[in-house]
Amino acid sequence: MSEFLVSNSDGRAAHIPVLYEEALAAVAGSGDDVVIDCTFGRGGHSQGLLNGLGPNGRVFALDRDPAAVSVGQALAARDARFAIKHRPFSELSEALEEWQLDQVDAVLFDLGVSSPQVDEAERGFSFMHDGPLDMRMDPTSGASAAHWIADIAEADLSRTFKDLGEERFARRIARAIVRRRAETAFSTTGDLAAVIAAAMPRKEYGKHPATRCFQALRIAVNGELDELHAGLAQAMKALMAGGRLVAISFHSLEDRVVKNFLRDQHLGPELPRGLPPPLDWPTPPLAKVYKAQRAKDAEIARNPRARSAMLRHAVMRP
Repeated sequence: MSEFLVSNSDGRAAHIPVLYEEALAAVAGSGDDVVIDCTFGRGGHSQGLLNGLGPNGRVFALDRDPAAVSVGQALAARDARFAIKHRPFSELSEALEEWQLDQVDAVLFDLGVSSPQVDEAERGFSFMHDGPLDMRMDPTSGASAAHWIADIAEADLSRTFKDLGEERFARRIARAIVRRRAETAFSTTGDLAAVIAAAMPRKEYGKHPATRCFQALRIAVNGELDELHAGLAQAMKALMAGGRLVAISFHSLEDRVVKNFLRDQHLGPELPRGLPPPLDWPTPPLAKVYKAQRAKDAEIARNPRARSAMLRHAVMRP
């Protein structure tokens, strides 16, 4: 959900999300559409969607970050076509019920951590800005990264770094963390990043040694992959015929979840080889899955965080 700042004509700062134009084009339908923005962030997508809708169009948004919800509430006060709830997108179905929405025209996911979250040291997401070791997208709920890393077994910590961070030195780093926490608990991002860096036998050019481990911790602390599985499934149930599902991911794990989900919903369950489908075989709900899109060079030059972004989208059967 990486965004960069520009100034609006009215002087307000605007957060422009990665793959902004591509996402709006993938969502685009009629001016009367009802669209769900599952990851409001700082409102870049929601405002862009509203700009493309007519007086009868609506945008409903979710976010688990209270700071993002506060920004959304200010937008709702300015534009009656917009509403927001403080909920993770794994609770999309509950939110739709509260809004009294049966089906919608499009659902948009902009996954991962937002630029404001990364850039604010007190949120504890970044090894570049020393701050409390928190990493929660919703700091009012759940255990912080400091609490999480204090309790986990060494084998489970190693597995987390390997599976969620794709870190090749996971065992060595986990061992160093457990050895150090026996003496002093971790409380800051800088402290943890220094221990990870010291445990690395060799460094990768152009990448901070803690990059993969911090990604893994963030995903684990926030249950991001479970959230994504639940959110995509609920989005499918909410979309009407011809509806659009759009997802922007920032690392290979979440992109793989999106890619496989869209493929399965497009191709349907696999039949035993050589057997024709039975008469009651279900018709796959997605009519078309489009080719993945990446950020163009000009966008990457403006916002280097766009380099890893991947947009995938699909359309429901009419």
